[in-house]
Amino acid sequence: MRVFDLVTAMEQIAPLRFAEPWDRVGLLVGRPEHDLSGPVLLTIDLTERVVGEARAMNASAIVAYHAPIWEPVRRITSETSRGRILLGCIEGGISVYTPHTALDAAEGGVTDWLCEGLASDDPEPGKIAGDCRALTPVWEEAGHRVKVVTFVPAEHLESVRSALATAGAGRIGEYEVCSFSVEGEGTFLGSEKSRPVIGKAGRLEHVREHRLEMICPRSAAALAVETLRKFHPYEEPAIDVYELEGLPQRSVGAGRRLVLDQGVTPAHLARRLQRFLGHARIQIASPAPDVPVSHLGVVPGAGESLLEIARGEGCEAFITGEMRHHSVIEALHAGLGVILCGHTNTERGYLGRLRERLGGSLRGVDIRLSEADADPLEEFSAG
Repeated sequence: MRVFDLVTAMEQIAPLRFAEPWDRVGLLVGRPEHDLSGPVLLTIDLTERVVGEARAMNASAIVAYHAPIWEPVRRITSETSRGRILLGCIEGGISVYTPHTALDAAEGGVTDWLCEGLASDDPEPGKIAGDCRALTPVWEEAGHRVKVVTFVPAEHLESVRSALATAGAGRIGEYEVCSFSVEGEGTFLGSEKSRPVIGKAGRLEHVREHRLEMICPRSAAALAVETLRKFHPYEEPAIDVYELEGLPQRSVGAGRRLVLDQGVTPAHLARRLQRFLGHARIQIASPAPDVPVSHLGVVPGAGESLLEIARGEGCEAFITGEMRHHSVIEALHAGLGVILCGHTNTERGYLGRLRERLGGSLRGVDIRLSEADADPLEEFSAG
């Protein structure tokens, strides 16, 4: 196994195109061709303590959920903690991969994991009890398909359709020669130099035609148009080529709108989170603490930017790691409850799940959870 195999496995779990445009994701340090001769260490934050832990175990790679490189790096020296972290990885031959918001957005990723704990008192791993969809769905990659449209007399419809199919148009999954046609009336007025197949030059003609549509890979569009011109009966056929957007993916994207099978009070949700996250630092702000809620907005980490979207989607409570004080007040004024669990507390518990998933792809690789990684904020007790 090599670093390349780790990158491939991570991108199968959380494709990088799912990440937010502002994020820093992917292989940030290292060479893809290097061997995974030592352990792969999983952590939320890449701190100096975690780097020391990785070097002590002769780790080959670190999967750091939060990116250790964010702003432009002007120098890498031991004078700064960021420099020491990067130097420690480079000197130790340790590659660093960051998934962050790609892993949040992916199906079965961090956000879905958090929804598991919210949806049931006794959650089953990998199962969400309730309807769950992305607050901001990811769209399939656009630009790789176009739709070719032409207008052809009925008696030539089949020959033109077949010709386009041989050029690569009309393929959808396991189906070929896929098309749509509808009959209508076309008009044209040819100049004296024209040679119309139907009617006469210099006279306005009305012709029964079929509008023929076929999807085509963008890479085959030029051949499809050339073939269409060759087999179309008209001297100057009308041809339209439309760019197609990708389709939205309901289960992939930032945040989740979770509809519970049965409504529960905000306090009940907090107790579910305490058990699921194994941490007591839960904060609740609710306009109606005793009223059950069933429509939840869920965002791990700092999810404040999706608050308005969640409210617009009819959510009654918003669950995330941290928010600004004034945003909490605004949510309450809008009738939306808020439950805060601590930024990394909404993320760290997923690392065990990630370890299992990577283990299925990286056979024989020693994958470990960092023991040095921890929430930098601790509970204070005066007693």
